[in-house]
Amino acid sequence: MGLIKIFSGEEILAISLQEKIEAIGIDTVIRNNNQANVLPSIQLAKAAELFIQETDFGKANPVIEEFRLSL
Repeated sequence: MGLIKIFSGEEILAISLQEKIEAIGIDTVIRNNNQANVLPSIQLAKAAELFIQETDFGKANPVIEEFRLSL
């Protein structure tokens, strides 16, 4: 099985959701291709993306939905 994207948005929100997902024992991956640290003159912040394994989606879904409703 592969990774599925469960969130795309501001990095601070992705980290918040990541902490909630990892608290129930599911590993996560955050991808953030923000180049602002490499080229400070570029202010194009791209969304952070949060991924989990497809097989963990059933367990993570209630946490994801609760998080989305809290936004």
